[in-house]
Amino acid sequence: MKKVLFILTLMLLPLMGQAQVAKFKSVFTLSFIRHIGWTEAAKQGDFVIGVVRDREVADWMSKLSAGKKFGFQNVVIKEFKSPEEIVDCQVVYVSSNVNFSRYASTVIDKVNGKGTLIITESEGACNHGAMINFVIRDQKLKFEIHKTNAAKVGLQISSKLEGMSNAISL
Repeated sequence: MKKVLFILTLMLLPLMGQAQVAKFKSVFTLSFIRHIGWTEAAKQGDFVIGVVRDREVADWMSKLSAGKKFGFQNVVIKEFKSPEEIVDCQVVYVSSNVNFSRYASTVIDKVNGKGTLIITESEGACNHGAMINFVIRDQKLKFEIHKTNAAKVGLQISSKLEGMSNAISL
């Protein structure tokens, strides 16, 4: 039932404004974390989601996660103005306001060895190291998954999440 609602929501997104799209990207991102096999290091301290150059998504994530926990960890949203500012995150959300192909190596260097999930919203971002990427296909918001990029940093993507994605790269 949840999968059906999730798919219906994705199909209705073209009818909504940009604010609603930001809200749904935030909801999906917060949902994604429950479908990832995290490293032991990622399970320590606060669960930090860093958002690079998208105040609207960061604000929605803050509202939606206020007072929530992921397991025993407090969920904390950090906003970064540039990829160079990224530090100590279990998830990094890089908005389309950043040319990910240009800054991919900076983002990857900032999170290297920390088992960080990189979520983007730029066409072709999975080819540059993103693990989950929001894309527009047929005027609908969808996401693609790159399992190999996730596996390289010790993350496992659940089959449930794979089943909901638009495209899976191995």
